[in-house]
Amino acid sequence: MGALTLGRHVVDPPVVLAPMAGITNIAFRRLCREYGAGLYVCEMVTTRALVERNPKTMRMLAFEPGERPRSVQLYGIDPAVVGAAVRLVVDADLADHVDLNFGCPVPKVTRKGGGAALPWRRRLFERIVRAAVDAAAPAGVPVTVKLRKGIDDGHLTYLDAGRIAEDAGAVAVALHARTAAQRYSGRADWTAVAALKRHLTVPVLGNGDIWEADDAVRMVRQTGADGVVVGRGCLGRPWLFADLAAAFAGGPGRVLPALGEVAATMRRHAELLVAWLDDERTGCTEFRKHVAWYLKGFPVGSGLRRALAMVSSLVELDDLLGKLDPAVPFPAEILGQPRGRTNAPGRVALPEGWLDRRDDDTVPEGAELDDSGG
Repeated sequence: MGALTLGRHVVDPPVVLAPMAGITNIAFRRLCREYGAGLYVCEMVTTRALVERNPKTMRMLAFEPGERPRSVQLYGIDPAVVGAAVRLVVDADLADHVDLNFGCPVPKVTRKGGGAALPWRRRLFERIVRAAVDAAAPAGVPVTVKLRKGIDDGHLTYLDAGRIAEDAGAVAVALHARTAAQRYSGRADWTAVAALKRHLTVPVLGNGDIWEADDAVRMVRQTGADGVVVGRGCLGRPWLFADLAAAFAGGPGRVLPALGEVAATMRRHAELLVAWLDDERTGCTEFRKHVAWYLKGFPVGSGLRRALAMVSSLVELDDLLGKLDPAVPFPAEILGQPRGRTNAPGRVALPEGWLDRRDDDTVPEGAELDDSGG
């Protein structure tokens, strides 16, 4: 499998870490990069909050000195605000690559016409992508687009939106092969990735149900995709990026980590969070959400699991990790199982009359969110 080219940036192996709220901060990205190369995207930020220089948002846009290319995903609904946000990114040299989010299925987003709902309004979608591309062009910053298949099976948008994005100057399109109505349920429809690849000339990346490195190779083989986007599959498993690098290089997979290596990775993760947040208690508190993912499938008693999920200091964490048996092998029976959030399909929340006027490019009133990370 060859490298992925995004404008002036070469991504080898062709693997992208999807932005995940509360997860893909500077600490987690560094941990993943220590296992393998790729493109590591920071948490999604809203264009309104960025333009207004919201302190929380500006902190989320932190990158390490050696982190290249610096990648940010933006969410916005107003072309003027999106354009202003990208100009700020360019003028302040905040990032080297901009991805636009049109895949979020969260009700607070789709209810305002954003995320996966927005491509239905194709003229507004085109204006947003073009505003971002025009703002990024002077600095040579590439713009990519993340899509879902559509709102639901009766309102598919991905082929039309992919072509619009390409024509507007996006250098690649990523597709999460589910509809917004599916949320994170069911199975991803990889045939849609193949259809989009046939439909476009720019690179197409596939996303959805990549739990193991073999899944990524199989997706590329089946769909012709130019790369993959990995989200929930790496939760509690940053070493997945080592597996992906080996798989795309055609080499043998690495040995699955025993509990001792997992414990060392947990300690490293907590240490990086403490350093990033510059506060030991806050960093350890932030780490707690990852404990269940790391220990998934391992025979660890409920009392020890609860204690680890309430850890408040690195010394306490060291003591608890020391109680784990380092020789316990990785539970191979959980390979390929979903990780992170799973939920039932449901009706997509939309602005009133949203489906009735497909060529209306009016920005929905009050649509712009002022907070980031959602």
